[in-house]
Amino acid sequence: MQIVVYGLGIIGASVAAALKKAGHIVLGMNRSKESVEYALDHHMIDGEAADFCGADVVFLALPPRVTMRVLDEGAFPDGCIVADICGVKAPLGRVVRARPRAWRYVGTHPMAGKETSGIRSASAQLFHGANFVMVRDERSDDAAIGTVRSLARDMGFSRIVECSAEEHDRMIALTSQLAHVVANAYVTSPLSADCTGFTGGSFQDMTRVAPVDEAMWAELFCLNAAPLCDELSRLTARLEQFRSTLSAGDEEGLRALMREGKACYRDFFRRN
Repeated sequence: MQIVVYGLGIIGASVAAALKKAGHIVLGMNRSKESVEYALDHHMIDGEAADFCGADVVFLALPPRVTMRVLDEGAFPDGCIVADICGVKAPLGRVVRARPRAWRYVGTHPMAGKETSGIRSASAQLFHGANFVMVRDERSDDAAIGTVRSLARDMGFSRIVECSAEEHDRMIALTSQLAHVVANAYVTSPLSADCTGFTGGSFQDMTRVAPVDEAMWAELFCLNAAPLCDELSRLTARLEQFRSTLSAGDEEGLRALMREGKACYRDFFRRN
């Protein structure tokens, strides 16, 4: 099986490195030749691909709108499996399903990453123990889904979830996008500029993802605006409950709010 990974940033290069380590033939494509050379020097890929000819599987690890353009215009071989790893799924699915394709589409989302970016942050071990989401709809090819599932196992993912594109986007608004918005907003407090010596694990946990690539994440937010706005509305309403209860000096009210949150947290870990 020949695999082409287009986009050698942290995620794409990690996909390439993990699949190569698992014994697959992996070729890399990237706009920057420097990243291709780095991937070759560090044994993340077997060679450079000039196009998709001969590929059995293509992974697209590109910014959202670039991914959509390549999905629409890319010259993929007939029967080839094309899997994007973009952080939104419904807009991409609409592009793919807009007209008949001779290749087979599988939308995926590796639930792993770092607060840093670029190929120098990539690792063949990045996905070990992580979750992997696959999108399935009435036009999905079962054999293609099975192949990508097997490749996900080869990359080290421990849990593989299948869902619709719409369910993915609703869930990811909560579990990923909202967290990035909150972290970025949290550090804008004037006090954060001079808090050295006052921080601990809570501050580090809350701020870890604040400095991520604003260009890519703004695209993701806008492409998933409705679900993300819903989650922001829920969060701001809950924060307003805390603010008004605190302003009233209502300690028992605060305890009740915190007990509700604690119960939700415990319920999550019982089910997961």
